[in-house]
Amino acid sequence: MLSNAYHDSIQLIERLHRRFLDVVKAELDRQGIQDINNIQAMILYNIGDDDLTVGELTLRGYYMGSNVSYNVKKMVENDYIIQERSVHDKRSVRVRLSEKGRKLFVSLEKMYQKHEELIRTTDLSREKLEMLNGALKLLERFWASQSAFAGLDTLDEEF
Repeated sequence: MLSNAYHDSIQLIERLHRRFLDVVKAELDRQGIQDINNIQAMILYNIGDDDLTVGELTLRGYYMGSNVSYNVKKMVENDYIIQERSVHDKRSVRVRLSEKGRKLFVSLEKMYQKHEELIRTTDLSREKLEMLNGALKLLERFWASQSAFAGLDTLDEEF
C-alpha cells in the first residue's frame, strides 16, 4: 500500500537525519571539539570555500533563517567563521570560514572520504545511491509543490 510506504519513507528520512547528526557529533567528540555542535558543523561545512550571505546560506542548507543567525553568531564567537558587512551592500552580512573553521572543514571532508571508502565494502553501490538520490529529489519536488499549493489553499479559504 502506497500510504504505508510513504509514511515509512517520512519516518526513515527523519531517522537518517538524526543518525547522521549523531555521526558528526561522534566525530567532533573523537577530535575533542566541544565548542561547536553537530548542526553548526554542518552549516560550517556548507559554507566551505565560499563567501556567503546568511540568506544564501539559508537557501543552500535549507536551514531556518533564525536558526542560521543564532548558529552563525555562536560560530563567530568561537572563531569558526568570520562575519563582515558587505562592501557593496551595508545591509548585507557575509560569512566565510576562519582558519579554525577551515581546519574543521578539512577534518569533516576526511570523514566523508573515509565513509566513501567504507561504503565500497557494503552493498551500497553507486547505482543504488543514485537511485536513492533520484527518489529523494522527486519527493523533495513533490513536497515543494505541496507547500506552494498549501499557501494557495489558505488564500482560497479566505474568500
